Amino acid sequence: MRSIWKGAISFGLVTIPVKLYSATEQKDVSFHQVHREDGGRIKYKRVCTLDGHEVSYSDIAKGYELPSGDMVVLTDEDFADLPLTTSRRIDVLQFSPSEQIDPIYFAKSYYLEPEAQGAKPYVLLRDALERSGQVAIVKVALRQRESLATLRVRDGIFVLETMLWPDEVREAEFPFLDEDIDVRPQELKMAESLIETMVADFDPEGYKDTYREALQAVIEAKVAGKEVVTPEAPAEEKPAVDLMAALRASVEAAKREREGREPARKEAAASGVKSAAKSGTKAGGKAAAKKAASGAEDAEDEEKAPRKRGARRSA
Repeated sequence: MRSIWKGAISFGLVTIPVKLYSATEQKDVSFHQVHREDGGRIKYKRVCTLDGHEVSYSDIAKGYELPSGDMVVLTDEDFADLPLTTSRRIDVLQFSPSEQIDPIYFAKSYYLEPEAQGAKPYVLLRDALERSGQVAIVKVALRQRESLATLRVRDGIFVLETMLWPDEVREAEFPFLDEDIDVRPQELKMAESLIETMVADFDPEGYKDTYREALQAVIEAKVAGKEVVTPEAPAEEKPAVDLMAALRASVEAAKREREGREPARKEAAASGVKSAAKSGTKAGGKAAAKKAASGAEDAEDEEKAPRKRGARRSA
């Protein structure tokens, strides 16, 4: 990663010099606009709509159009005079619980690395912030734009997350919110049952961008001169007429999917026990096997225990 900004965290009378890095990157397949017949790159000219002349980049300024259609031209000097007091500082304004901040406000994430002379105060503030369970509310100016942001700790590193201003978040004004829609208790209970059936720990590694992979495969096939075969799109399911029947079927499908994953999980665990029993040197091999077998017996006993307790209760 390359630093894109240098500044300092301003925390009371403490100043911590830091470097800013983009914490995320968009994994996408990029394209150029080309001439369909020969693949030549398409270029655009900057042309003034008034005189029709091509304009060099150095002669281009920023313009703000008024409702009347008149244009207000702003120069670099106009922007330089703006009061960006936090131009090279990350000012800590307050500390707040993270659950009070609606994720809709978050815009982009950055990592903060301390400069050599700022390592100790960086670690001090990092540890204190992590122990407090709070996030810092800060103000920062990046690329001539002042933003509100949060400062939190992730894997031992400060993460700066820029935020939208309140007037940049649109109000959710939809007609159905004013309608009196009746939801039956049975339907609500069935929907809750479906949610409970699908509850699992979130593992981002379990998901992938299938569209990007398919697009990359098409490009590679064209490079190799192979015929591109377009996979048949799955038939779109029509909206369910009977909501209860659809919910019930969804619950059953989720249960079957979970039950199908369970044998694979047990098989993986058993495979791990066998590997542990076989590992080790000749001198310690027996001990390792004994320990692995004992672990397997313990797991088996734990599995049998509920059944035994259930048998006693029924008796």
